[in-house]
Amino acid sequence: MRLALLSDTHAPRHWKACPPAVAARLDGVDAILHAGDVCTAATLDELARFAPVHAVRGNNDGPDVARWGAPERCELDLGGLAVAMVHDSGARQGRAARLRRMFPTADLVVFGHSHIPWDETVDGQRAINPGSPTDKRRQPHGTMGLLEVVDGHIVDYELIEVRR
Repeated sequence: MRLALLSDTHAPRHWKACPPAVAARLDGVDAILHAGDVCTAATLDELARFAPVHAVRGNNDGPDVARWGAPERCELDLGGLAVAMVHDSGARQGRAARLRRMFPTADLVVFGHSHIPWDETVDGQRAINPGSPTDKRRQPHGTMGLLEVVDGHIVDYELIEVRR
């Protein structure tokens, strides 16, 4: 199973339409995980043309994203992998313990908010922030993630540079 990880697309200010560099990576994925601050439900509809979308709400998401079906947190099984998502994981200090308390049975937690890519495994729980493909802030370039899951295990994760 191939999963695309996105966060902080911030439409329509930074995401007018799916950037070609992102679209090229979404082609053929089995699901898209969006960790919040999508900002418009229309963007989620656009992403759903590529693959099923699982999204959580971020601090910039309004009622239309909630009506679309994005909760504040979610937990799901993807290819046998226990996945959880939340937009804001809190401060870097204590993040691993905090995520373990929030999602005690998750193998993987996908989060966003900071726009800073993060990939850390602590006590068997992996936490990934794919950054933002469109609002890089202080990062050298935009980013997104591609994850491969086989038999309930992550076998590959790639942080993709998104250049416009």
